[in-house]
Amino acid sequence: MWYFLNVIFNIINKKIYNYFPYPYFVSVIHLFVGVVYCLVSWAVGLPKRAPIDSNLLKLLIPVAVCHAVGHVTSNVSFATVAVSFTHTIKALEPFFNAAASQFILGQQIPLTLWLSLAPVVIGVSMASLTELSFNWTGFISAMISNISFTYRSIYSKKAMTDMDSTNVYAYISIIALIVCIPPAVIIEGPQLLQHGFKDVVAKVGWTKFISDLFWVGMFYHLYNQVATNTLERVAPLTHAVGNVLKRVFVIGFSIIVFGNKISTQTGIGTCIAIGGVAIYSYIKAKMEEEKRQMKTA
Repeated sequence: MWYFLNVIFNIINKKIYNYFPYPYFVSVIHLFVGVVYCLVSWAVGLPKRAPIDSNLLKLLIPVAVCHAVGHVTSNVSFATVAVSFTHTIKALEPFFNAAASQFILGQQIPLTLWLSLAPVVIGVSMASLTELSFNWTGFISAMISNISFTYRSIYSKKAMTDMDSTNVYAYISIIALIVCIPPAVIIEGPQLLQHGFKDVVAKVGWTKFISDLFWVGMFYHLYNQVATNTLERVAPLTHAVGNVLKRVFVIGFSIIVFGNKISTQTGIGTCIAIGGVAIYSYIKAKMEEEKRQMKTA
């Protein structure tokens, strides 16, 4: 479900950017649709709204800020380069995750795991060097989103106290929406009012524009909801690996749907990166299995 919803989200999202290149505004819409969805769900009582106190709010604000920054920078990258390229850079997420686990959480990451991440870094570098849609805005934005999402998964684990993941994600969405509105208004507001909206209406008309924004917001919210529910059931690193395999799907589908031309080197680099992640996930899974056996022994 997570992969399927994500592929559809990525396709609609890029189609919007092809005729409406305003990533800050579109990011706000993604979150806004999700927040409306959450409020309606709470009103109906599916799920019941969990009460929130100031202590939990303190735990959730860092998660939501990382979520907002990661979300906006991902979208800036999607708007400026090919979807397949953004996802190739974002395959570096386990590398950032491992670094954060070792240096921030103080968990020992064994050498074999670090070595398995080398092909991921090499593959992403190879793909970047010959990517036909390459530009620095797209590259740096995707890198910032990697760092933001790494911090998000660390803070999320700390914040997943007694509240269920559906409620946690609803509160995160509300705070992230509040964080995203000011930069969108400041950075894109004047352009949108001058010609952004006029241009889009001339190109596709109000009906298509609003329905695209509604559906992209729905798929964004649902895929994140399913991803959060998955995170509740697995370790952060396993989640990071699941995230990378998801990228294989998205890269494949986006190349087919948008007919992206990719150079041979970019293709090989992407395969090496994904291969590295596969080795990494295998070693990580074995380590977790051994830990479990030691606990039960």
